[in-house]
Amino acid sequence: MKRRSSHPDFDQTLEQLRAHAFAVAPFAGIRGGMLVSKHGAGAVLVASSSKDEPAAFAVSPGILVRGEVGRLLDRGYQKFIQTSQYEIPASAAQLQAIHAFSEELKQLTGAISLYNESLGTTSDLYQYDRLSGREQHQPPAVRPWELADGH
Repeated sequence: MKRRSSHPDFDQTLEQLRAHAFAVAPFAGIRGGMLVSKHGAGAVLVASSSKDEPAAFAVSPGILVRGEVGRLLDRGYQKFIQTSQYEIPASAAQLQAIHAFSEELKQLTGAISLYNESLGTTSDLYQYDRLSGREQHQPPAVRPWELADGH
């Protein structure tokens, strides 16, 4: 007889996270969102429409700063934690906390764990100082194959 594989739903996934010492609380900023946190890092999960994955990230994992999940910003020379009010330099301990939190959360929720993400912490946003604003000042590309002035 075939064995049925049971996929946990969103509520069962949240109970499993609570059983593994994650703090789970409703998140006011996103409808149906739940703030999941552990060791100073957090993420916002929502119910997924996919049958394979019960939860999806509404806000990717980051460090909690005054109840807000901070995005990881890479400026080339240093990583920063960016929130709506603050931008602070990220410490090595914070980066390790985000990485450990992300890996454990993905394992418990059944999310896909990518190779490059399992090697270390990846940033949400990349803003290199030499390239910042460069794309705005570029003139439109010349297209020599298009006829100009009706010729």
